[in-house]
Amino acid sequence: MPSTEQKCRLPLVVGALGVVYGDLGTSPLYALRECFGGSHAVPPTRADVLGVLSLILWSLTAIVSIKYLALLLRANNKGEGGILALLSLAAPDRDAADRRSRVWIILGVFGAALLYGDGVITPALTVLSAAEGLEVATTGLRAYVAPLSVLVLAVLFSAQRHGTGRVGGVFGPVMGLWFVVLGALGLRGIWLEPGVLLALNPWEGAGFLLRHGGTAFFVLGAVFLALTGAEALYADLGHFGAAPIRRAWFWVVFPGLLLNYLGQGALLLREPAAARNPFYLLAPPWALAPLVALATVAAIIASQAIISGVYSLTMQAIQMGYLPRLTILHTSQTERGQIYLPRVNWLLMLACIGLVLGFGTSSALAGAYGIAVSLTMLTTTSLFYSAARRRWGWSARLALAVCGVFFLIELAFALANGVKIPQGGWFPLALAALIFTLMTTWRRGRQLLQVQLSAGYLPFDLFLEDLERQSLPRVPGTAVFLSGNPEGTPIALLHNIRHNKSLHQRLILLTVRTADTPYVHAADRLEVKPLRPDIYRVLGRYGFMEQPNVLELLRACAGRGLAFKESETSFFLSRETIIPSRGPGLATWRRRLFAAISRNAQPASAFFRIPPSRVVELGMQVQL
Repeated sequence: MPSTEQKCRLPLVVGALGVVYGDLGTSPLYALRECFGGSHAVPPTRADVLGVLSLILWSLTAIVSIKYLALLLRANNKGEGGILALLSLAAPDRDAADRRSRVWIILGVFGAALLYGDGVITPALTVLSAAEGLEVATTGLRAYVAPLSVLVLAVLFSAQRHGTGRVGGVFGPVMGLWFVVLGALGLRGIWLEPGVLLALNPWEGAGFLLRHGGTAFFVLGAVFLALTGAEALYADLGHFGAAPIRRAWFWVVFPGLLLNYLGQGALLLREPAAARNPFYLLAPPWALAPLVALATVAAIIASQAIISGVYSLTMQAIQMGYLPRLTILHTSQTERGQIYLPRVNWLLMLACIGLVLGFGTSSALAGAYGIAVSLTMLTTTSLFYSAARRRWGWSARLALAVCGVFFLIELAFALANGVKIPQGGWFPLALAALIFTLMTTWRRGRQLLQVQLSAGYLPFDLFLEDLERQSLPRVPGTAVFLSGNPEGTPIALLHNIRHNKSLHQRLILLTVRTADTPYVHAADRLEVKPLRPDIYRVLGRYGFMEQPNVLELLRACAGRGLAFKESETSFFLSRETIIPSRGPGLATWRRRLFAAISRNAQPASAFFRIPPSRVVELGMQVQL
């Protein structure tokens, strides 16, 4: 009988197949084809086919099996992965002023911005690649490839509101079938041409690089397509956990990919002309139609890894102060990492459809792919070096030796993909630059705003002295004043006195802080400090993968001697309207951008899950 733990993990392994490995699992659709096509392609001779195959297989082993699964999945922040989670390990103090910390922070934020570029291109590329199987069946269907791709993308993004748990539960078995089919097709090819097994020798790949020199360097950009999805694998760690992700890879995914790439290579050894689409031509004619259908479904699933990774990344960025508040819906009552962000979802969908219509073919879109992902991988390796030194006490020599190997491999891939910039690689870089600007502008703007507001904070002891001297009318009930400063007097409290000339019988000064960990233990969640018999200061702590809930926080105060009745409580929030001006610390155009972002951010009442009927917002204008 399997243990309870094993029973619980089996669904997670199946779910990981559908969510985590869809992108990596569909790379056989286009990776080998692109190595022997395009302006820098090499002819599919026997030696070159074996060499390219060797590079693909050993790249999967080094980058996915060793770097991500053996090392990076251990670099989790209390079970949460992704580049921002790694940043919190590499540079725990995000407000540190020293140069080294600032470098790590800039690297981490730029790597996160690059991942958004990946999130836009991956769904468009995989769906287009699958739909192009129609052209193999008959050229008369070529005109339907782009419309079908648009329809598939619309269905995919519309299904996201059901959550990654349900999506993974549906997609997992389909991807299980997909990997079985990959393996079966590969075995068929290997059976017909067993000589392809020579590609398992790493010296075949080394010989290819030595023979072709500069041309081989350009081919690396196409070899890299076999690694698409590795970074999303790490970002999705919080959805399923390390053990299910590892088991899915070594039990199902890696064997299926290994066999299929070898099978495609065997086909090219026998029929070099099959290089135009070795994946589909590997199948017998009677299986082509069902294979196109299955590949289309697999392509839909392939996009799920990066989409759910973008959701996790966005939530982390919001909680860590790099993006404004957005609506976050939790789609599972048991798995905290399963979330859905409507605005992010629809923006991704529009961008993906725009790419499909703009580029038209997967080969054209492949030219835009790779540079952002390879740069993200370089950033991840650099941050891992810092995390290994800080968190695990690795010596500089050991950390440099381990990370240096991966850095050199990924640097070669990044340089090879750099030649694609004029062919479309500029798009993910431009998108990453835009998002990087938004993230850093929001972060810096909030810092300047806090400095300006803090200068006007009234020390709370002086407020208490003034309160003793005044005889303000007291009205029944409790007033909760939210404040970002856990020491001073909330601005909303001062405005309430100025405008309403009264106070409630009981006052709660509430501050919510975000920790540098994904989750905060229940025992550390809440701190209640009585300041007077009628005034309390409450400090709530949440991790960067948790969404604050003010009502739940206040209900928990009952165990700390502070009873809470929602029907007798009003919540007072201050809402700042930013008036851009000239000044040091931030360019004028970025101040205007910050003001525009601030106006469109989700209201604090919705983000903190406060009932709208009990909220009183007091507005103020701040010249920044």
